[in-house]
This record gives sequence, structure tokens and C-alpha cells, in this order.
Amino acid sequence: MAPGGSRTDEVLRTLSENGQVSIIVVDGTRLVQEACTRHNTAPTASAALGRAILGTLMMSCFRGEGEKTQVTFKGDGPFGMIQVVSESSGQVKGLIGNPEVNFPLRDSDNKLDVSQGVGRGVLSVVRSLPFTDKGWQAPYTGMVPITTGEIAEDLATYLADSEQVQSALGLGVSVGRDLQIDAAGGFLVQVLPFAEEETVAQLELNISKAGSMSKMLKDGLNPKQITDILLEGLGSGGDGFSLQPTYGPCEPESLKSRMASAVAALGEKEVKDIIEEQGHVEVTCEFCKQTYQFTEEQIMEVLQDSE
Repeated sequence: MAPGGSRTDEVLRTLSENGQVSIIVVDGTRLVQEACTRHNTAPTASAALGRAILGTLMMSCFRGEGEKTQVTFKGDGPFGMIQVVSESSGQVKGLIGNPEVNFPLRDSDNKLDVSQGVGRGVLSVVRSLPFTDKGWQAPYTGMVPITTGEIAEDLATYLADSEQVQSALGLGVSVGRDLQIDAAGGFLVQVLPFAEEETVAQLELNISKAGSMSKMLKDGLNPKQITDILLEGLGSGGDGFSLQPTYGPCEPESLKSRMASAVAALGEKEVKDIIEEQGHVEVTCEFCKQTYQFTEEQIMEVLQDSE
């Protein structure tokens, strides 16, 4: 069976009826499966990369048109760097330094030990704004220590410490015995500054009763139904805003054009040295894992166009 059955991926944003809570829920099972297939990840690495992709996606979606969010986990664990780039439109891509890293299930809770793979270090977030008639705007960059390595808790800490956003963030990636992604999703609940104590208390109760995100998805619940559970007693405020996330951009023509420009940036002499030694230039996109070969003529054409 395909990941997620016949369901399609969805990101849903809703405001509670009392206007005090904003919530984003994502079912990204197919999205995470594509990422793990491209990177050929072992189960624990699948969970880590999947959580990072889903968390970054929710932090990026429904912001200003053209905005991008880049999240980087630089931990001292064996995964190495985990990096995800997401656009407000729902396009997202990610990479993990050592996708083959895997651990036995934790004895304490029988879950994949993502924390051991991430380790401790620094979580950085860069929010880039699009080019406007006023020119380029300086990106916003924030950094916090990686305190748990579980991804969700660290992202929530970043939102609280660097962006002063009171939030609850839940992420779940379930890997089946066939090493395929059974379910992958998350929720990001943000409490607005004027929220009443009763609202916060009801939210905390709802989150504790809801159970794990991956279990709710495996039980067949969709983002709207999960939203209703998390906003019980507060009202889900209508159908909300929805989009379908995609992995990328990885379209061949766009990718080849960007890669050719990157190679051309090496300079004419270095490009010719590589081609003389190898006969061509071969480049692999670390996010998409697509490899392309370029001839001397193709690279020289890009160099001439840039002059």
C-alpha cells in the first residue's frame, strides 16, 4: 500500500472561534516518504529528517508570499547536519549528513532514538524575505542551543526564545517494518498574546488527551479532524486555509540551470581543469539527490551569459 493509503498530503491552518489560538496541522506522509526515498535513510534517520521537514514546513507555511525559512540542526551526534528549506507556498526540501545512521528502539518508550543521533549543539533559523521594489530585505536569523535533540521540543524552544511565540509543537513519524513511512505529520499550536488562562488550560488538556500525531494519522484522522480534537471546547472556527505540500523544487530544468550556474561560479580556469581531467563536470544536488553531467560547452555558455 502507498504511504498514507489513498489520502493526499495537506497543511491546514485554522483560527479558534474565540480568535485566541492559531493552529496548523499537517499530514505529510507522502512528503516524508519522498524525502526518505531520495536520501535512502535508515529508520532513525528517517524519523529525524521527517520531523525536521514537517516542523520547518509548519513554521514557513502561510507567511508572506516568497518568504523562505531555513532550519539547520548542527549537533554533535552521528547524524551530522540536518538542514531544511521551506517556502511559504508549501515547497520544502531537506538533507541529513549521515542518512545511514540507525539505533535500536529506546528501552524507555520503544521509540526511535532521534535524540541520540542529533546530539547537542546549535539550532539556527533564517527567515528570508523576497525581493521587493524597496530592494533586498535583510534576513532574520536566530539561534538557540539544541536542548533535547528530539526536533519538536527544540523548534518550540526556538519559537519561544527567539520569536517570543508561545506554542506547542508536536511531530510524529512512524516507520513500518517494511521501512516505509506509515504516517508522518505534526501540529503547531500558537497562543495569541491576549489569550485567556482558560483557553490555555483547555488547550493543554486537549493536547494531553489527543495522543501521538502519528497514531492519530494511522487511525485514519485527517488534519480537519485532528484540528477539531485539539480545539475541543474552543471551536474550530470554520474550514480554515489549506494547501498541499510538495518536495522540491527538484524539476530537472530548474535544477540543471541552478547547478550550471553554481559550476560556472568556480571560474573558467577551474572548470577547464576539471573537464580536462574528467571529460565533464558532474554535480549532485544534496537536497534532491539528482546528479547531472555538464559538458564544457554548456558551462562556457553560462560563463559567457554571466559576463
